[in-house]
Amino acid sequence: MNLALWIAAGLLAGVALLGGITKTFVPKDKLAAAHSGGEWLRHAGAGFVKTLGILELLAAVGLTLPGVLGIATFMVPVTAVCWIVLMIGAMITHGRLGQYSLALLNFAYLATAAFVAWGRFSLEPFTG
Repeated sequence: MNLALWIAAGLLAGVALLGGITKTFVPKDKLAAAHSGGEWLRHAGAGFVKTLGILELLAAVGLTLPGVLGIATFMVPVTAVCWIVLMIGAMITHGRLGQYSLALLNFAYLATAAFVAWGRFSLEPFTG
């Protein structure tokens, strides 16, 4: 179970890192033009997009680094819960725009984060 939780957290961290880098460092207009589901970007301010990017970068760190270092390991499941909240917002946004395949992808990320949160809170928490 520990290995499955590490894999799930690592996959989510990779998704968060990629999304965070692009939203933080790529200009909003360029990101909207290059992204197939970028319609939501036309309705969002540049500051909001950068804030989402920074949150995703923090999620990538929070899903992995505490477990790797064995410091503040409670942050791994807490970060997974925060990712769930973020994915609910993403699902609502994509659903309102009729981008149901992207909403479904966000649901898959949400389910993976729920697995990590459940696993690290109760099934196999980190032991210090």
